Order: sequence, then C-alpha cells, then structure tokens
Amino acid sequence: MPEPLDSRLRDDQALDEIELTSLLIIAASSQDVHLTELEVDEILGVVVTG
Repeated sequence: MPEPLDSRLRDDQALDEIELTSLLIIAASSQDVHLTELEVDEILGVVVTG
C-alpha cells in the first residue's frame, strides 16, 4: 500500500494553473482554428466588464 502524500508538498496555486492549462489544451485540440481571445476568456472564467 503506498504511503500517503505529504500535505506540505501540496501547491494549490500550481494545481489551479495546471487545471486552467489543461482546459485550454483540451479546448484548443478540439478545434481546427485558433481560439479567439473571447473563447479563451470564457474557458478561463474571465468576466469581461465594460
């Protein structure tokens, strides 16, 4: 049985960045054209105001 991971080694910010990057990679790989800035913002959950 593997030993549990040391919680001191957990980097929540890095995990969040990896998740966002993964979402972009998946979205980009499913299209034949480049993602627009608006599409990238939507994927990343950016709220555009103004």
